[in-house]
Amino acid sequence: MSQFSDNQGNEGIGPVYVRENSRLFLAGSHCAQIKAPPLRLFSKGFSVELCVKQDDTCKPKEKPFIFTYTKQGSLRYSAKPLFTLALDLIADNVQHVDSLLGFPEQVAERLFTAAEARQQFCHPQSGLVALRKFTEAYGDLMLSSLCLRGKYLLVSEKLEEIKLFHGLHSLDLSCCKLGDDHELLEHLSSDAMYSLRELYLKDNCLSDIGVRKLTAPVRVLRRGLGKLTLLDMSCNPEITEKGVTFLLVFKQLMFLDISDTGVQDRIATSNKIQTSTGLVHSKTLLTQFDHVDCRTQGWAEQLFCQWDQAVWSSIKPKKIPKSRTAAQQFYGKEKVKGEDTDPPMSYQTPSAITKHLQFYRPAVVNLAPDVPHSGPGPTKRATENKPVEDTSTSQPAKKSRVALTSEDWDLLNSY
Repeated sequence: MSQFSDNQGNEGIGPVYVRENSRLFLAGSHCAQIKAPPLRLFSKGFSVELCVKQDDTCKPKEKPFIFTYTKQGSLRYSAKPLFTLALDLIADNVQHVDSLLGFPEQVAERLFTAAEARQQFCHPQSGLVALRKFTEAYGDLMLSSLCLRGKYLLVSEKLEEIKLFHGLHSLDLSCCKLGDDHELLEHLSSDAMYSLRELYLKDNCLSDIGVRKLTAPVRVLRRGLGKLTLLDMSCNPEITEKGVTFLLVFKQLMFLDISDTGVQDRIATSNKIQTSTGLVHSKTLLTQFDHVDCRTQGWAEQLFCQWDQAVWSSIKPKKIPKSRTAAQQFYGKEKVKGEDTDPPMSYQTPSAITKHLQFYRPAVVNLAPDVPHSGPGPTKRATENKPVEDTSTSQPAKKSRVALTSEDWDLLNSY
């Protein structure tokens, strides 16, 4: 510590203090420690108010500063990261973005969440434009599975938004009462739904005409729903054997449900399906048609929940005026219950006429490695598992190839 000695030239200066290790000492005295109060930059009653421009319309949570407090209790503010500020700016004006193609998926998910929090997709005009930017760029990441079971009001209100999701692998439209002329059926048969693998159309008032329209692109142009592996057409009593023949165009089906339809001859229909597609009639109920694991999955999952709540909240039960109830009591009429006016959610048929017609594709058994090693035992099991129609059709084909001679081939070529 530096010391100060008094001399004649410095008599008028006064005492000199020296700070060392955050302590204040009088120069020339090591023992005299002065306890000085800590210096304050501002008084206790001082307050800080952030002044911004008058045209600043940001919400308090969206301002470019973050306010925190230190351990000593003093106010501290820091600026938001530039990435957060840029993300908020794009989320507020996402409808003006030209395209999101090639944009990183991790950043795009955060951008979609920020835009959803600002309810950018709920606007009647700009919401559809903003949602199209994401669906065109990210496909199945937006929605890979969509469950609209019984949500016929949501289908009618948000039809244009639903048609924007082109990357769906599973779509459940059960109990939506679409009918044969609904616009959504035409959309299902277009090239936009080429990636669809599972389709549930249970209880939709479909007939043979609707099935013909749904399968026309596949039958004629080899386009549309050609990659379907699961199809549920149950509880549509207007679908007959004629409509079932249209379904035979789906050669990649693994599971098919035509229960409670207008099919009269179950045995003949089952044999026809097995011969054409290789699907076998199941004697037990298949778990693939239980709709237990069917749910909405993707970035837009919460968006559909918001839409559904908004649609149902806008529908309020109408109260019967008092004058009307008094008149009903006077004339002896019963009050109409709300349960009787609600539309049925699912098609119900009497148990006496319930027709269980579910089909599945059995596992293919390879007989080549089993024949030389195990003898006739496994061969008998394999023949028992194979359908009768497959053995009857395969054997004549082999015989016809062997029986053809050169003269037969010449005769065929002459045609």
